[in-house]
Amino acid sequence: MRTLHPAYRITDLATSLAFYGAIGFEQVGRVDLGDGVTLTMLKFPADEVVTLELVHRPPDGPVVIGSGFSHLAVQVDDLSGMIEAVTKAGLSAGQVERPGGFDGPQTSWLRDPDGYRIELVQWPPGHAYGITAADFG
Repeated sequence: MRTLHPAYRITDLATSLAFYGAIGFEQVGRVDLGDGVTLTMLKFPADEVVTLELVHRPPDGPVVIGSGFSHLAVQVDDLSGMIEAVTKAGLSAGQVERPGGFDGPQTSWLRDPDGYRIELVQWPPGHAYGITAADFG
């Protein structure tokens, strides 16, 4: 088994597509369910499969972010370059943090148009893709 992708409900499809496009996602396809409801599948260019689904349900009204969801982590190769790119796209990324100390990952945070938090993560050289048991000693 493996996790496939999260699905976010969004308020405005065009605004969300512009945001996620600015951080590098590309649209794979869209499913129209009627009444303006759509499922839009996104991935990064290097990914083979969909990694994020945007659920647009206009009849349900605007999205209200509750307290249960924390964030979506996105691995980047060059955090400084990504911050520069999203800033040029009119987005606001937070300052670079080093939660694991100087030799650990670098992170920066931003919010999508509905308020979902996105953590941009640059792993140190030689680190595995994602978090592994080795990260816990």
